Amino acid sequence: MYLKYINTSFLSNFYKYLHLPLNNFFAPIYPVSWFACKSMSKLWKKYLLWFAQEHVEFRYAEIESLLSLFNIEMKYEQKPQNQEPFWLVEFSSESDAKLLTSRSVSLRKCLELWGHEKSIDLLHSTVRGKSGSFAAYFEPSKSFKIEVETVGRHFTQQEKVAKLEAFDYLPIRGPVKLKDPDVCLQYIEFYGTRTVNIPTTPYEVFFGRNVASGLRQLLKKLSLKTRKFIGNTSMDPQLSLLMANQAQVNSGSIILDPFVGSGSLLVAAAEFGGYVFGSDIDYLMLHGKTKPTRIKQQKRAKDESIKANIKQYNLSHKYIDVLINDFSLSFWRDSMEFDAIITDPPYGIREATERVGTEKQNYIVSDEHLPTHVPAKIEYGIPSIYRDLLIFASKHLRLEGRLVCWFPVFREDYTEKCLPRHPCLTLIANSEQPLSKVTSRRLLTYKKLKHPSVDELNIKDTNIQDFRDKYFVVREECRRVKRQKEAALRKENWEKYANSKQ
Repeated sequence: MYLKYINTSFLSNFYKYLHLPLNNFFAPIYPVSWFACKSMSKLWKKYLLWFAQEHVEFRYAEIESLLSLFNIEMKYEQKPQNQEPFWLVEFSSESDAKLLTSRSVSLRKCLELWGHEKSIDLLHSTVRGKSGSFAAYFEPSKSFKIEVETVGRHFTQQEKVAKLEAFDYLPIRGPVKLKDPDVCLQYIEFYGTRTVNIPTTPYEVFFGRNVASGLRQLLKKLSLKTRKFIGNTSMDPQLSLLMANQAQVNSGSIILDPFVGSGSLLVAAAEFGGYVFGSDIDYLMLHGKTKPTRIKQQKRAKDESIKANIKQYNLSHKYIDVLINDFSLSFWRDSMEFDAIITDPPYGIREATERVGTEKQNYIVSDEHLPTHVPAKIEYGIPSIYRDLLIFASKHLRLEGRLVCWFPVFREDYTEKCLPRHPCLTLIANSEQPLSKVTSRRLLTYKKLKHPSVDELNIKDTNIQDFRDKYFVVREECRRVKRQKEAALRKENWEKYANSKQ
């Protein structure tokens, strides 16, 4: 099958110098060489990925998910450092770089890298030597501008202008245009991410052409400040969008949030083209009857609902429905499959963890009272919630589908062994968001590998600690220590005051 791509006479002449017969070449060596040649035919270019300094723990997981979603090849020039906002990478085509950047909410910009050095003088020397190769971008018909950014140190506008004018050697012939130019060039000086002991000279300097900007504008569009309907635990828009990206939501995906609350995750999934389902046991929340979350709001408006949120962003065509449902009693058909499940289960702190049930023995509702009966609820512990969630995902996700969910932990107790597991799901991403000095939550991303057996649908032992039980114990201990410190401080201040009067 490979012979039509090869010039056999050329190979014969080439291999006679190596004193090898031609048939030795075709067996083990040729297919490898063919793929190597194919890879070499790609014109890889260096690019700079410039990240926002927010939720830095989630960068790698988001980027890897998007690379997999869009089947994009990307090479790392060096191992990414979580705390530093710059990654040096290579793409084989600019369209791949644009596609990745235009979908990411972590990225600020992507630059085609024209120069990267440890000092300003070296950078200008490098760019000056390469300036002739950039002539295609400097044609008279193309407008341009140069943006100057300093990361980790503040410069006045006058100082930034001086840095801009240092590029006067570039053979630019087009007009300056500050808004939407044909070519936008970017100069960046990086002074580190620490706010103390800032160096006088930058650690690194970069110069390149702006290729694409990330989806940072979505954060303002989906802001909770202007959202129609929110609750006590409505998810931050950036985290919601990160979860949707890690779930690989794409146009036409079917998405479920089984603990939907006020629907923030559905908004993010619909924004990326997913058709969204939601369910929750909280009747009052889903009907907009709970106490308003906003301080100045006295009562909820009549039209406050998840559907109103979806409509607010012109995404009504992506909304399927939201259902009142006890997650421990699933009503979905066995054949129902979702492309992704994105959720933030309740932890029993600000929202109750409940399921339908009663502690009464042999409790029966008469036929007379059944039409108006409101089922009683009992505690639905965190171990049971995550056991049911993973079993549900193993059953109702399509193969290769993803479950993205939050899991609360105590930082001192955390190990990977304490995370929820299921034999049909593999954990592919695990990022931390600190909540306090002692607690945090992990954003877990699972991928479905196989369909479950009967035994795998009835797993009992989860070895998951109930976060809620320890939380209130630790909280009370912290309060007691705080009160003791405050009392000791008051006593010390009083003694100082009394001594000063003597």
